[in-house]
Amino acid sequence: MLLMPLLALLLGAGPGDDGRWHAGSYSFSDELGGFRIRAVEGSGTRTDPVILTQELSTTAAVVLVIRTTGDVSRYAADERSGEGFLYMEIETINGSGLAWIEFEFELQEERGQPSVYGDGLSFNQREVGQRNLGSSRFAAYDNKFEPYDRLLFQEGKVDPGETVMFRLLITDLTPQPIFYLVQDPRIPSS
Repeated sequence: MLLMPLLALLLGAGPGDDGRWHAGSYSFSDELGGFRIRAVEGSGTRTDPVILTQELSTTAAVVLVIRTTGDVSRYAADERSGEGFLYMEIETINGSGLAWIEFEFELQEERGQPSVYGDGLSFNQREVGQRNLGSSRFAAYDNKFEPYDRLLFQEGKVDPGETVMFRLLITDLTPQPIFYLVQDPRIPSS
């Protein structure tokens, strides 16, 4: 009886019966296709960020579906609490067969619709420190607000088969039960 929980602990968590990977007050899903989540761990706080490992098999934009599964307070006042602040490290394997020279993330509260100021969803909206945004293979990023929330990593390259790590802080000050993280690898144009 104790063997299964112990085995899961030793091998790492897998998706639940619903196909979603659970961590902290959130679940993560690759249900919309184009990539595969390999592992998720952590609680989403500053000291214990969610570490999501994934492999992208395309150079087209893919969508990570994020759902709240626990109690997430509105207008959270303390970024250390994890409530309304989702600290993430996304380890991404380039399985597309083409080199990436940029990588863009976009937050959407409604799928296919740009995030707007009033939805409370943003990358580091309270500017809790620049160390919360970064990448292992891209030297710079451009953060664009309004009428959308986009984060474009530049000045780097990820060859096929290589892994890149992105460090993100997602602030969701008026949480909804579901939101989307669009991930768009960019290839050189010819």
